[in-house]
Amino acid sequence: MILVTGATGLLGSKLLFDLLADGHKVRAMVRTQLPRMEVLGHYFKASELNDSSIEWVQGDITDMHTVMDAVKGVDYVFHCAGMVSFLPNQYAQLIDINATGTANIVNACLLEGVSGLCHVSSVAALGRGKDVVYDERSEWISSPFNSNYAMSKFAAEREVWRGVAEGLSAVMVNPGIIIGPGNWRNDSSALFSKVHSGLRFYTNGVNGFVSVDDVSEIMRLLLRDRIFGDRFVLVGDNMPYREVMDLIALEMGVEKARIHAGRALSGLAWRMESLVSRLSVRHPLITRETARSATSVSRYSSEKINSIYPGVLSDPRISISKTARTFLDSKTAL
Repeated sequence: MILVTGATGLLGSKLLFDLLADGHKVRAMVRTQLPRMEVLGHYFKASELNDSSIEWVQGDITDMHTVMDAVKGVDYVFHCAGMVSFLPNQYAQLIDINATGTANIVNACLLEGVSGLCHVSSVAALGRGKDVVYDERSEWISSPFNSNYAMSKFAAEREVWRGVAEGLSAVMVNPGIIIGPGNWRNDSSALFSKVHSGLRFYTNGVNGFVSVDDVSEIMRLLLRDRIFGDRFVLVGDNMPYREVMDLIALEMGVEKARIHAGRALSGLAWRMESLVSRLSVRHPLITRETARSATSVSRYSSEKINSIYPGVLSDPRISISKTARTFLDSKTAL
């Protein structure tokens, strides 16, 4: 039996589907009694598989009692659950879900004697130091350029390493921005809906991108081959945000963004958005952290995982094109 946390998210849904296709018995941990099937639907509608064989369990990773119930009788755990937020007032919630939640998963795995844990971290957990290209050897450096999200994921990694020191067989992956058909409103897939709606501004920032298909495959290979006590950066390519947005616009047949938002304009934008959000009592669409990220250049190397599984990481442009077409085909998206 394999447990997947965060089973209805962008990565969790793809991983859940692939595990079922591989013939595994799968238990999916979700927070609500009736899990959202929107993302899973992207995969099931084009397959003979269905969700009837999934064992759904309700629970919250911040609640140790429900975590223990979910892990009981499980051989392997894929820990995909987590919170992504760049709002300045949600640091405590990020730590609670990403760090404390991961500690609960690690402790439950140790107590139940699971055969292996694969923890999904992020390239954000590598920090923002002085490296030109970040990889598994990059050391975390305390810096104002590290987002609250990055700090919470770094704290989560420390819990996994603590588990390894206590005898847990665990491996970590650090994916870049994951591309795939997710929730068009609130995960990385939201970029597709924003471009389709007529996003006018672009930045010159650079980041690492990776296909959700590739992340799922590598995670399954790592547990299959029992590669533990290590971590792997998963980035198909480092791409300028403008190139990503232009490709999405091209695939969708909409106009490309024409206005360059440099650091000055981006800084003004997040300050104005912060003011408007306070007056209208809503979350800001742009924050200091998202503006800083969009204008920063961050490059990553996946040489380590490529040496083990050559050719698995594909060009993320293929996934971008495929995801854009899925967005257009999705009746719920438009």
